[in-house]
Amino acid sequence: MKKHSFFLVLAAVLSLASIAPALSAQMAGREDLAKKIDAVISEVYKPDQPGAAIIVQKDGKTVFRRGYGMADLELGVPIAPDMVFRLGSITKQFTAVSILMLAQEGKLGLQDEITKFLPDYPTQGRKITVEHLLTHTSGIQSYTDMPEWLPLWRKDFSVKELIDLFKDKPMQFEPGERWAYNNSGYILLGAIIEKVSGESYEQFVDGHIFKPLGMKDSYYGNTERIIPRRIPGYQMGKGGFVNAPYLSMTQPYAAGSLISTVDDLAIWSEAVFSGELVKKEWLDRAFTAYKLKNGESSGYGFGWFISDYQGHRTIEHGGGINGFSAYEMALPDDGIFLAILTNSTIAARNPEPRAVTVAGLILGIPEPEGKPVSLAAKDIDPLAGVYVDDRKEERYITREGGTLYSQRRGQGRYELVAESPTEFFFKDNLSRVRFIKDAAGAVTGLRVWARYGPAQIYVKTDKPLPAPRKEVSVDPKIFDRYAGDYELNPGFTITILRRGDKLISQATGQPEVELFPESETRFFLKVVDAQVDFVKDESGRVTGLVLHQGGMDLPAKKTKAP
Repeated sequence: MKKHSFFLVLAAVLSLASIAPALSAQMAGREDLAKKIDAVISEVYKPDQPGAAIIVQKDGKTVFRRGYGMADLELGVPIAPDMVFRLGSITKQFTAVSILMLAQEGKLGLQDEITKFLPDYPTQGRKITVEHLLTHTSGIQSYTDMPEWLPLWRKDFSVKELIDLFKDKPMQFEPGERWAYNNSGYILLGAIIEKVSGESYEQFVDGHIFKPLGMKDSYYGNTERIIPRRIPGYQMGKGGFVNAPYLSMTQPYAAGSLISTVDDLAIWSEAVFSGELVKKEWLDRAFTAYKLKNGESSGYGFGWFISDYQGHRTIEHGGGINGFSAYEMALPDDGIFLAILTNSTIAARNPEPRAVTVAGLILGIPEPEGKPVSLAAKDIDPLAGVYVDDRKEERYITREGGTLYSQRRGQGRYELVAESPTEFFFKDNLSRVRFIKDAAGAVTGLRVWARYGPAQIYVKTDKPLPAPRKEVSVDPKIFDRYAGDYELNPGFTITILRRGDKLISQATGQPEVELFPESETRFFLKVVDAQVDFVKDESGRVTGLVLHQGGMDLPAKKTKAP
């Protein structure tokens, strides 16, 4: 062997010897990270329950990818990471990028009034722009907040019919003055995409995003189409998990109808942040929180929430739709992307807190934990009351034993956990509450905020809290009179049945709930703030019912007796 060859070989050996410990340490660190991520996810998503798929990437490389829990409870099929889930509102970023692609081509402008594309839309004398729709600042009523929408879940809608649901509703505020999450705005964006491109929303997203990027497992949701590895969704019913209620996927449309996998979302994220779809100047606008007229940040860009995690910029969004919850989070300055898709909608299994925890693990930053404290009754009692925001929406703060609860009118009740006499956090999500006091120490209002978006300010009123509903004893034989089907809308029926000494209600595609008597004809629900009155004719025959929820009185005619 020549002398110089010997030295080359020796140098190579020495180089490998020095690299080996570094590689070993790197591998050990990666394995340790994987164990920590696994511990976070497996604690929530158990093997015999609906579960989740997760992907974590660092600098474009997958460092964690796994499935947890069950894809199908009836067939006993476990979740694999390549399975297809509904995305819910993560759809909005695809809609936003579609708009930016058209803007980049000069086919529309963000400051264009929406009537340029939808000339028949009644803007009620306001100037509503494309940007207002993108940023949830239009002031248009969100159709998913309308109680009359709930009975329509099973109905297939055309885009025009969907817009007709909300177009004549009063404006909630002047465009640009406030921020309020709004699914109607993204329905209108879908209609604009169709008008400008000459393609359906489904065709545009598939032809301009999914196919070019190789997102082979991403689709516009369609319950008739056979889609490989698509899984069902679940929610909690009485006594355990039940199938999620049916929802026509024509309704979420450009606000929430897409389905995909964690792998495809990783492809999507790389394409977006690399500028493959739209140039940097457009991305900068999408990733900048819109400023309201008063100068306050909305915390929302175009289809993404803009926030930070302990000083690290985050671009993120969640999704919730019948039977599915999702969360996606990017920390672009740190080269981090992660997505968690789940096939259940249960507050305690919300993927957002898990995503935030995982981001902290990758960054090596301990997650700040709220430290619960116990408060005496004298500290809690002054906080209870009726609070109202500038839209006249009420929030009830109530005490039950030593626990405080928050409940918006017509909605479910959520437990608040105290960190101090005035600071609380929601038990099952990352939202927080701070009670406001005047100089004399009297409670005057409260502030509710999440990790992103503007805070909601409520003023404490002198209105008394709604009296706790008192269950009375009623002869169960009376329940037989009420049994039957009641039609709220074509295709949406409330079935009332007696089960022993209980009266049960089940709306089309929804789980059973028990009705509790306040009188022989008036009943209430405990799972949400809703009441039911049974209606009789002059002869005493039950002819219908009226559902009271969210300030709405919804009559239903009895169509069938048992």
